[in-house]
Amino acid sequence: MRAVDGVHDLGGKHGYGAVEVEADEPVFHHDWERVARALLYAAVDRMPNANTSAFRHVIERMEPGHYLASSYYERWLTAAATIAVESGLVTHEELEQRAGGPFRLSQPPLVDEVQPPSHDKGKSRFQVGDRVRVRDWHPPGHTRCPGYVRGKVGVVTRCDGEYTIPDVEAHSPARPTEQTYSVRFDAEELWHDGQQGVTVNVDLWDSYLEET
Repeated sequence: MRAVDGVHDLGGKHGYGAVEVEADEPVFHHDWERVARALLYAAVDRMPNANTSAFRHVIERMEPGHYLASSYYERWLTAAATIAVESGLVTHEELEQRAGGPFRLSQPPLVDEVQPPSHDKGKSRFQVGDRVRVRDWHPPGHTRCPGYVRGKVGVVTRCDGEYTIPDVEAHSPARPTEQTYSVRFDAEELWHDGQQGVTVNVDLWDSYLEET
């Protein structure tokens, strides 16, 4: 059984090395990457529930070893192939026959449809200056709430209006909206590494938060 919190959520984790910054980095390093991008867009158009959150979740469902060993556009290619198989455009057997060998896909989702939160639609529970705590929970499906802020206390610094809830739209045709906020966290609260005067702002949906 795979872990609920995917390997893609690397924020705050150690041992993966520094982020490599390539000066004047091109959009594509290889011609096949252009093809992978085009295939992904074509596959997403055939998804029963086509949206960015659902696409992201396909990549999140990759086996950990496969995900970590893959480049950015290799993940897109895996997503395109997985969507094509799950949408019935091609069978896995036909895909491997055309590829001339094994072709790894993402694992099946752990959840089907996700219901919207039960709180009042459109109601903004928090204002700038409020102290909030991020829910310490582990959703089995897609979420945009980083693992490293769960259970942590921060301060609302900006109210950003209503947006569709990614946790719901990734698994359902429903498109409920709720308030979003920019929440500031002290680095010491997140990492416990002794940093003073250092803060991190994270964009969070209303249902991710609790009153302190």
